[in-house]
Amino acid sequence: MNALRSLLTPRRLATLVLLVGAWCALWGTVSVANVLSGLAIAVGALLVAGGDAGAGSVRVVPLAQFIWLVVVDLVTSTFRVAWEILTPTDYTDEAIIAVDTQIEARHHLLLLVVAITVTPGTAVVDTDPDTGRLYLHVLHAEDSGEIIAHVQRLAELGCRALPVAPAAGEVSS
Repeated sequence: MNALRSLLTPRRLATLVLLVGAWCALWGTVSVANVLSGLAIAVGALLVAGGDAGAGSVRVVPLAQFIWLVVVDLVTSTFRVAWEILTPTDYTDEAIIAVDTQIEARHHLLLLVVAITVTPGTAVVDTDPDTGRLYLHVLHAEDSGEIIAHVQRLAELGCRALPVAPAAGEVSS
């Protein structure tokens, strides 16, 4: 029973809900099968990612800002990609860009990767969990400065929304 309680912290539940939501968004529909398979994959991912399940808490305002930013990204990027498809001229200038983030835990990196990959027009190609560096495929290389700043903002909100407890002997600022 104690093991189950350590898995069901507010932070883990929020992460599970976000990951299951992202999974359903990838499939384009919310169904019992998508929710159950997303839940299984999210639980597996969190167990593999490790970490202290009891650490940290959920901060509602940064979490709401993070979710809002992802929803706005979904809507605007969907229209932008649709415009690229429907217009006869190809305005894309594809590139792979490196984005350095200040993530605090692997859970934050996982949340960030899902939020970016679910957005049309961008995909995470590779990550370095030790440094927090992401390699992204983008459709518009000329916007790389804006994209880097936006991804860093998402990372900052994710870290604020799901803070980690300081390590033993570490003083938090």
